[in-house]
Amino acid sequence: MKTLLWKILICLSLIMQLVSCQKHPRDVVSKYYSKGEFNGSVLIVNNGRIVCDTALGFRNFEKGLKTDKNTSFYIASLSKPFTAAAIIMLEQKGLLKFDDKASRFITLPEYARNITIRQLLHHTSGIRDYENLFSKRGLTNQEVINWLFDLKNLDFVPDSKFKYSNTGYIVLSLIIEKVSGRSYSTFINEQIITPLKMNNTYVYEPGTVIHNRALGYNEQKQPDDYSILTTGDGGIYSTPEDLYKFDQALRNNSFINKENISMMYSPFQLSDGQISNYGFAWYIENKNGEKSAMHTGGLDGFKALFWRDLEHNSCIIALTNQRDAFPPHHFLHDIKKTIQ
Repeated sequence: MKTLLWKILICLSLIMQLVSCQKHPRDVVSKYYSKGEFNGSVLIVNNGRIVCDTALGFRNFEKGLKTDKNTSFYIASLSKPFTAAAIIMLEQKGLLKFDDKASRFITLPEYARNITIRQLLHHTSGIRDYENLFSKRGLTNQEVINWLFDLKNLDFVPDSKFKYSNTGYIVLSLIIEKVSGRSYSTFINEQIITPLKMNNTYVYEPGTVIHNRALGYNEQKQPDDYSILTTGDGGIYSTPEDLYKFDQALRNNSFINKENISMMYSPFQLSDGQISNYGFAWYIENKNGEKSAMHTGGLDGFKALFWRDLEHNSCIIALTNQRDAFPPHHFLHDIKKTIQ
């Protein structure tokens, strides 16, 4: 009888281990990698505990150079939370106000002279997004601003709707430079990257050397590398580990006070009473009293995912240099089931 009971307990233990294994985030990541849907680096934190920290695949397919945890990936629109943080820091120093007109600081076309910093942060300014209309290798912020002067009007009346605008965050980058008296790169480095010891994070500009940089590829592993030079809307390379340091700094109010953190994660009410789910550079979800903030990024051969559970100190960070192969929302759904 004791022998039979012992065997049953062993079987139950093995079953529980198998079930647990199937639910572990590492298994989900491995599954996406084995299917050819993920090539890159992942960091997953559950209730303040790192449960997955891994790098899979290659940062350079032609040379067979493997990705490691210090490989820097282009994070595209995940740069926007850095831009928003910089604007908030300038507001805390009393150097600007969220409801200041952007035209107070930089020259804009007549039709855009009344849009505010707050509207730019929320993507409710009506300023047109350049990304789907034109792009070229080496594109700069000034070229985007020059393009605005070729237009005749805004896309819509400010605050009447939410419409994602990379152009708006380029304007914010130029405001940061004007108000701080430093380049965007210098300001982000001095105020965020260096203090947080984000040693593998770089604002990309001509001459920037990133020794362990991932090159971008399409789904067929053909080169599709990052090729423009705008900042504010993008322009940053980073790693999951460094982005986690940024996450923790926001949670701990290291450089942004509680009042502004609350504003950062607050959805915006449009002029018709509808609620936009975008705060200051974060998509906000409030489900069953559980609040989360998320942003993705994608350009050329890169795609990035950053999801943050604001209640339980959990986050999911995934960076890939094979953009078209990676389905971020499916990946997020599958990972969330393992940590919730």
